[in-house]
Amino acid sequence: MAKLEKTLSGDFDALLERIENGILSGSSTASLEDKSDFTGSNSRCSVRVFERYSATGSNRLSLSLTLFQDETGIIKLSAITAGGSKGMLFKINTLGEDAFLDKLSELI
Repeated sequence: MAKLEKTLSGDFDALLERIENGILSGSSTASLEDKSDFTGSNSRCSVRVFERYSATGSNRLSLSLTLFQDETGIIKLSAITAGGSKGMLFKINTLGEDAFLDKLSELI
């Protein structure tokens, strides 16, 4: 697993759209597997789960993304990848997971 956490500012909807479009156009095998959106009186949360094929790991891996914005307007991002390694007891070859997060880093 690889993880990226950031505190951001700006337009929540524009950021989410940029991430979705960028991830999906960044790999011919990328897909949006599912999504969920919540709103409160002064907050909102969007969850996205992406998947793509990793040639380096010869398998598929996922990226789970959560964006949260509270009444202050600050946006919290948490992204976690999984599935891009080999090995039964130890994680080997996590390059695919890191590459997925690198693409997200370029977008934010």
